[in-house]
Amino acid sequence: MRPATSKTISSSVSSELLFAHGDRLRPLIVRRIASARRMRLAVDPRDGSVKLTLPRRGSERAGREWAETQRAWIEQQLSLIPVPRPIEPGGTVPYRGTALQIDWSADRSRTVRRDGDRLVLGGPIEGLSRRVVAWLKREALRQLDEETRAVAATAGVSVARVAIGDPRARWGSCSSRGDIRYAWRLILAPPFVLSSTVAHEVAHRLHMDHSAAFRAAEAQLLGTDPEPARRWLREHGASLYWVGAEEGGA
Repeated sequence: MRPATSKTISSSVSSELLFAHGDRLRPLIVRRIASARRMRLAVDPRDGSVKLTLPRRGSERAGREWAETQRAWIEQQLSLIPVPRPIEPGGTVPYRGTALQIDWSADRSRTVRRDGDRLVLGGPIEGLSRRVVAWLKREALRQLDEETRAVAATAGVSVARVAIGDPRARWGSCSSRGDIRYAWRLILAPPFVLSSTVAHEVAHRLHMDHSAAFRAAEAQLLGTDPEPARRWLREHGASLYWVGAEEGGA
């Protein structure tokens, strides 16, 4: 699931324009994009960044003045950003579409283990979030690797390396060499979303494009229409980036 990309010529943070987001202020990030044809404003719901895109020769001064006239819209968009979900004792963390409670006690082992609907761990409270995220990443890699190779076997294609990362622009990618990389946060989503992303990337081993043939292969490998999963990510995907974020924003 890969959006089109553009070459960034330059990027800078404006110290002049700040926008209210709860109890903090968000600076305007100015970017020049080689393929841009006009000025464009966007608020990224994944991290709360406010971005002004300019064409190669666009006036930065005019762009900042325009951004100021859009303050009401920008701050409204910031108000709609998902609430941060810190990982803390007694709280919950999403896992395959359910919620696991964080059951922590200082006198237990640092090792994170799942016990039903709980994640049980101990050790210093400092680093608790990091240890839980590390467990989630291990689970993500294990499940994504297993499912990818099973779907690839069904498709009759090979897969080289399966890896995970924390990209901001894509949920999965497939190289011409057969390396497939996923966003680890898919483990936080319902299983049908993870499975749809796997089918999408494995289908790229058959068609390195998004043609009708690719779409047919994707649906065949998934065994159902992938649109509900794509819709879920459009509607809820941004909230996954706020899991583990502290109050006050990313």
